[in-house]
Amino acid sequence: MTSALLLENIHDTAVERFKEAQVTVERRTGALAGDELHRAPEGHQILGIRSATHLGAAEIEAARHLIAIGCFCIGTSQVDLDAAARAGMPVFNAPFSNTRSVAELVIAEAILLLRRVPEKNTLAHAGKWAKGATGSFEARGKTIAIIGYGNIGSQVGVLAEAMGMRVVYYDVQARLSLGSARAARSLADAVSHADIVTLHVPATAQTRKMIDAEVLGQFRRGAILINASRGTVVDIDALRAACDANHIAGLAIDVFPEEPKTNADRFTSPLQGVPNAILTPHIGGSTEEAQENIGTEVATKLIAFLRTGDTIGAVNFPEVSPGPLTSPARLLNVHGNAPGALAALNTLLARDGVNIVAQHLQTSGQMGYVVTDLDKAPSPELIAALDAEPAFIRCRTLLNPQA
Repeated sequence: MTSALLLENIHDTAVERFKEAQVTVERRTGALAGDELHRAPEGHQILGIRSATHLGAAEIEAARHLIAIGCFCIGTSQVDLDAAARAGMPVFNAPFSNTRSVAELVIAEAILLLRRVPEKNTLAHAGKWAKGATGSFEARGKTIAIIGYGNIGSQVGVLAEAMGMRVVYYDVQARLSLGSARAARSLADAVSHADIVTLHVPATAQTRKMIDAEVLGQFRRGAILINASRGTVVDIDALRAACDANHIAGLAIDVFPEEPKTNADRFTSPLQGVPNAILTPHIGGSTEEAQENIGTEVATKLIAFLRTGDTIGAVNFPEVSPGPLTSPARLLNVHGNAPGALAALNTLLARDGVNIVAQHLQTSGQMGYVVTDLDKAPSPELIAALDAEPAFIRCRTLLNPQA
């Protein structure tokens, strides 16, 4: 019986999908780290996490019995993807399911900051009546610069344009613009003309502190910054200095370089106390609708991999879609992308008298993944030979109970 460990309050829809697929589920409410994270996956084949559980090379090495990892969120920076690939573990995520939730939050925050609502709200709670129009603006006619024009960024642009805003975007990849959005020539070009700058880039070495003191100095005076991407993208100390100098008029930050592991842990940030600021606890995708969709999307991908070896949507693995299992058996083989690996596999099959019904091969970087349908189940001797072959990283056999 296949078993899955789900951490961090992954939505019930994931549990329902797994149970329908005859996968037993253990659930934990919070993130895990250290020795507890090393021990918890024992006895499970699937591990499901969100953004607070970090799987480095050491954690993956300690859990080589896992066959796949599910990130029930958009990002996968919390997982050492190369280490998982080297261990033969595909990693699946949900790049689309919370797109609308994040986009709506960004637009809402832009309006609130333009109207200086966070500052006025704080004063009202303190018993001060700060009625006035000074420094408050409509969204209509303003320019929003979207840095990272992918799934979320492009939808932010659609919503912003519907409200009468001008949309410019900057992306390191060529992107087709939606509506009347205009591509900026550079990051400096985008931010220097914007009333609002919103960030939607992944966490990479190239994006680390991409919004630093120099870039902040290129912002229009009185601009607003929104970050709902990754906490490492912004130099928080430089942002605080820009706010103290009144160069930045408002900010909304949903992600931070260091975030509490659980809701019980204390949160601190240099941005606390900034008047016109919205600080939220990484809730961009935290809506019931988004979490429900994420639970379904990631669980469905994991179940497809369990049942058929399908790796479509894996972020660290060659993508193969072999279709339903109709032959007596199917062999899933992960190997180094080197000459002779496929020949070694087929030779071992021939020696065991196993005929190949169909074969699907895809390579990516240093890895190859081949799905082979067989006319009979592999013998114990063949399985032992496959496990002993130096060129192979991992082999798994699926049997067709109907054949």
